[in-house]
Amino acid sequence: MQNEPLIRIIEAALFSAARSLSLVELKNLFPEDQQPADNDIRAVLVELSAQWQASSIELCESAMGFRIQAKALYSPWVSRLWEEKPQRYSRALLETLALIIYRQPVTRAEIEEVRGVAVSTNIMRTLIDHEWVRVVGHREVPGRPAMYATTKQLLEHFGMKSLDEMPTLAEIRDLEDVAKRHELTLPGIETEREALRAQTKQEQPELLIEDEQD
Repeated sequence: MQNEPLIRIIEAALFSAARSLSLVELKNLFPEDQQPADNDIRAVLVELSAQWQASSIELCESAMGFRIQAKALYSPWVSRLWEEKPQRYSRALLETLALIIYRQPVTRAEIEEVRGVAVSTNIMRTLIDHEWVRVVGHREVPGRPAMYATTKQLLEHFGMKSLDEMPTLAEIRDLEDVAKRHELTLPGIETEREALRAQTKQEQPELLIEDEQD
C-alpha cells in the first residue's frame, strides 16, 4: 500500500475513534494479507504528528495506544461543549491514589498506616469503579488482604505511557511547599470546606467527597 493512502486511513481511524487505538487495532484495519508493518504504522504516526504541529490538535500516546486530542491551549473554549463540570476529588481520595501509585502493590491497611487514618470503602469503590485501581493479588499474611495496583486506564486518563512519567515524590513535595508559601490551591484538590459545600449540591456525593471513616 502506498504511503499516502495509509496515512489517510490511519488519520480517519484516529478521528473516528472515541478512544485510544493500539498498534494492533490500527493494523487490523486492513485485510490480513495487506497489513502494514508496525514500523510503517509508527512512521505514519510520526508524519501525522508533524502535520498537526501547527494545528489545534495533537497526537497523544498513552498506555492504551494513540489518540487525537485538542491541545491544552484551546481547553477554555472546547470545554464549553460539555455542560458538566470536571469532577473534583477530595484530598483523601487523591492521597489514597497517590500511595497506590508509588507503593503498589499495596494493601488497604498499609495505606492506612501511612496516612494515619482509615480509608473509607467509598474511596476504594470509587477508584475501582473508575478502573484506575484493581486487585492484583493477596498478601500472604493472616486474613490475606487484597493488594491494589494501578491500571492502564489510569494512565490513559492522565495521558501517560507509563508510570515513569509520574513526578517523583520529592517533586510533589516541592510543589506543595510552593503552593503553601504563596497561599495557592493545587488544581483538583478541594479543601474540606469546599468538599462539604460540594456535597450538598451533588446528587452522587460519594464520587466527589469521601469520608475518612466507613
